[in-house]
Amino acid sequence: MGGIAMKVTTTKSKNSESFYITKSYVNREGKSTSKTIRKLGTLKELSQQLGTDRDGVMAWAKEQARIETEKYKKQNQAKTVLIPFHADRTLDYHQQKLFKGGYLFPQAVYYQLGLDRICRKIKDKHSFHYDINAVLSDLIYTRILEPSSKLASYRVAKEFLEPPSYEEHDVYRALDVLASECDLIQAEVYKNSNFVTQRMDRILYYDCTNYYFEVEQAEGSKQYGKSKEHRPNPIIQMGLFTDGQGIPLAFSLFPGNQNEQKSLKPLEQKALTDFGHEKFIYCCDAGLGSEANRELNHMGKRAFIVTQSIKKLPKEDREWALSPKGFKRVMDDEPVDINNLKETDRVHLFYKDEPYTTKRLGQRLIITYSPKYAAYQKEIRRRQIERAEKMVASGRRKAERKNPNDPARFVGKLAVTKEGEKAKIHYFLDEGKIAEEESYDGLYAVCTDLLDDDVKDILKVSEGRWKIEECFRIMKTEFEARPTFVRLENRITAHFLICFLALLVYRLLELKLEGTYTCEEILSTLKRMNFADIEGQGYMPLYKRERITDALHEVCGFRTDYQFITKQKMKEIQKKSKGRE
Repeated sequence: MGGIAMKVTTTKSKNSESFYITKSYVNREGKSTSKTIRKLGTLKELSQQLGTDRDGVMAWAKEQARIETEKYKKQNQAKTVLIPFHADRTLDYHQQKLFKGGYLFPQAVYYQLGLDRICRKIKDKHSFHYDINAVLSDLIYTRILEPSSKLASYRVAKEFLEPPSYEEHDVYRALDVLASECDLIQAEVYKNSNFVTQRMDRILYYDCTNYYFEVEQAEGSKQYGKSKEHRPNPIIQMGLFTDGQGIPLAFSLFPGNQNEQKSLKPLEQKALTDFGHEKFIYCCDAGLGSEANRELNHMGKRAFIVTQSIKKLPKEDREWALSPKGFKRVMDDEPVDINNLKETDRVHLFYKDEPYTTKRLGQRLIITYSPKYAAYQKEIRRRQIERAEKMVASGRRKAERKNPNDPARFVGKLAVTKEGEKAKIHYFLDEGKIAEEESYDGLYAVCTDLLDDDVKDILKVSEGRWKIEECFRIMKTEFEARPTFVRLENRITAHFLICFLALLVYRLLELKLEGTYTCEEILSTLKRMNFADIEGQGYMPLYKRERITDALHEVCGFRTDYQFITKQKMKEIQKKSKGRE
């Protein structure tokens, strides 16, 4: 911009005259333009206020314009930074020039969750001198931005705009303390999270997964079990509760060789006692929906919605489920014949329900049929049958991994013998097996003790289970929670506590962005938000300003996308990210 001048301008109407301070300047295109800075008032208002005539009002207005000019000059001088660079001067040794700033946004959520206050409570209970809040926060930020080992995390944190205030050896000391306070941290952070967002904890999703160790010897909670990644390593299992929005609520760890069905009760007890959370709908997949778990959530103010394997239903109920009769359209309860659907109906979902009573529990069995899901299953099976046909043609039945989608399941074999000769193996395509599987296409079953609730509401809750599955995907893939490298039991606990808290912080940040951006977009943006130190005077952003960076700034309440940020301004930004104005 060219030269700036503040002046008094007036506008007149039939019965009034108004006074303004206007900024006149030459824009970047070289054109003269102006902008109203402040409306001072009408002549009548100002004359009464100042007790003077028009000349007195004009004199006062000119003084206000002079004050505004001086104020602008001071601000402009502060915002214009001239830094000399020297073409013949080499860099100083060991001078860090590049800094990571993406952590500032998870930091805003971390402090909103009151994790710094929780750390102060912990410090009051223990005797140590390091800053456990600094250790925990850095471990969480690095888990989100650049997951690595605990020692490597310390080295990553040294590249932050705010370097560690602790020593490397303090990290492992802090892990021991954090592990001992794992339950306290979960309870406190759940309570505090209600001030960040309204928790949809009327619905609790539960699921389990396991994580492998790069070791061979089984000990403690590291035990051989059924790895979900089919790895021949000891594993540890994690049970996780999320709320209806997919925001983590609580977790527990249990040995790799333990039946995951038994993992629910201790964690649910934590929700009931430590969290004081008594009323909720428990929702899980069939693998965690045992009769005992259903009974547990039929007690008190709790209820359950669990998926049900149609194949494992009693014969009479299974035949009813597979029958095409009795279906209704979910949207309006209109009866339909699913064997004679119109083309326009193929986008809809259909259902039927009936009372379903087991030995100790009265339930409601809901069967749904989705034409789109049926078509998807049919296409997948077609490809599997093609592979099965190649096996038959080659005369070899090569079984792949033991899973229900192995094409080898469609290949049958017969031992054909002639008198006095060795049996010859004959392979064939098992049409009966194919037809049996086809009968289940598009069908899905849900069991619940909500006998009077609307089917649409029940199905909506059940369909939301993808949110907890996504949580595990983020932890395993984006946060690299496995393989687990720590060995000691307490440090294993601390490792997964950090992963859990990182997931909580990230999901709340994601929620603030209202689902506009994918996980990959958010994380890659945060990782790119670096800053260059400019001759010790301040910082220059090195990232590209985009809609997502604008959104991050908006939801976190500060901006880092100025052309140049002075040292003092960066300190103010850091304070804002911690909720300290």
